[in-house]
Amino acid sequence: MDKVLFKGEQLGRLIPQRAPIVMVDTLFEADEESALTGLTVAHDNIFCDGKVLTEPGIIEHIAQSASAFAGYKAYKKNLPAPIGFIGEVKKFKVHKLPEIGSKIKTNITVISEAMSISLIKGEVVSENDIVASCQMKIFIKDE
Repeated sequence: MDKVLFKGEQLGRLIPQRAPIVMVDTLFEADEESALTGLTVAHDNIFCDGKVLTEPGIIEHIAQSASAFAGYKAYKKNLPAPIGFIGEVKKFKVHKLPEIGSKIKTNITVISEAMSISLIKGEVVSENDIVASCQMKIFIKDE
């Protein structure tokens, strides 16, 4: 059984998104450099087309996974969750689109941080198969 740090509505403490745009439902683990998140692809997900989660949905899931990671680090310091914006997506590769009902897990790794910019790597897997990967530059809004 997987360890869980935050799940479901508890994630509202970590991310600014609210339904119907929430694209992460579990934060399994996190340390200073990486985090593991999850999402069960639901039939009513606004990023689903037909029976699969689309590419924009995968990108948004990776971004929200990074947001949950940043929010968790802020939560541990008793700070509010930061708000970030996708600045750039590079090296985006999709190996397969997750089907409705599948559970995806995403590993977020910080590559570098400078001032208000973070560069992360995201890798999405489902049932031990790589679904997608990318690098993402995220700008953090100053308070």
